[in-house]
Amino acid sequence: MLRQAQQFDPRQTMCRTGFEVFHYRDARPEEVAVHHHDFYEVYLFLSGEVDYWVDGRLYHLQTGDLLLINPLELHRPIVKADNTAYERVVLWIEKKYLENLSIENVSLTRCFDHSRPDHSNLLRPSTLWRTDITARLNALVREYYSEEYGSAVCADGLFLQFMVELNRLALQNDSNLLREESSPLVSKVLAYMAEHYAEELSLDSLAQQFFVSKYHLSHEFSRTVGVGVYRYLTLKRLLIAKQMMDDGVPPGEVFAVCGFRDYTSFYRAFKAEYGLSPRACTGRNE
Repeated sequence: MLRQAQQFDPRQTMCRTGFEVFHYRDARPEEVAVHHHDFYEVYLFLSGEVDYWVDGRLYHLQTGDLLLINPLELHRPIVKADNTAYERVVLWIEKKYLENLSIENVSLTRCFDHSRPDHSNLLRPSTLWRTDITARLNALVREYYSEEYGSAVCADGLFLQFMVELNRLALQNDSNLLREESSPLVSKVLAYMAEHYAEELSLDSLAQQFFVSKYHLSHEFSRTVGVGVYRYLTLKRLLIAKQMMDDGVPPGEVFAVCGFRDYTSFYRAFKAEYGLSPRACTGRNE
């Protein structure tokens, strides 16, 4: 790893093309809100007392665990207060970059495919696998920040090797049982929202749907997810809208199928979240 870990950068956007890698170590980590991003994320947990929440699934992390997060998943770390520094390595990967590196019958995005029946965000490697994967990621971090001749070329090669090994590990993974529902009620509500996000949903209607008081649902949802029902629903709708626009669907068609009442409300929510108008984000004229 780096001789000295980096200071945590709260940004959730990439500054470079291809991939970025970070080594963070925080004695007093900042709280990170529920979020999503447009790229794949690989997260290697090194130390601390941390649970990781990914769209209704809660993972209790152990040293050497790997998390794989795709752009359609809202997530956040839940760092518990103790005397152990929170240390991790985070790898961000552009979608198109990884897709273009794939060849026929060898998809490097396979490990992130959450639609597979056997998919788990968590990989818990055996000692042998953990040693190999960690060594490869160590080498990648060193070359990525090195100023020696050819370091960028070497980093690209190491990245490709790492992604092949990561996909091999994911294909052999049997860690579905290592995830837990953070709250049975909230998990059911999240599943319902994922299926009905295009419909008119509210705290009242969800409480009626699941036969609980809206006060209980609001408290349990905020405690588990870290944000309220309305905030989460807005993030989920914006996430899906952004993915649709990335696939070429015009903003004027997206808002209606993502549950926004009109284009104006969609525009305001989108710009507040991403700092750009929907059309500017897609490269179209406003």
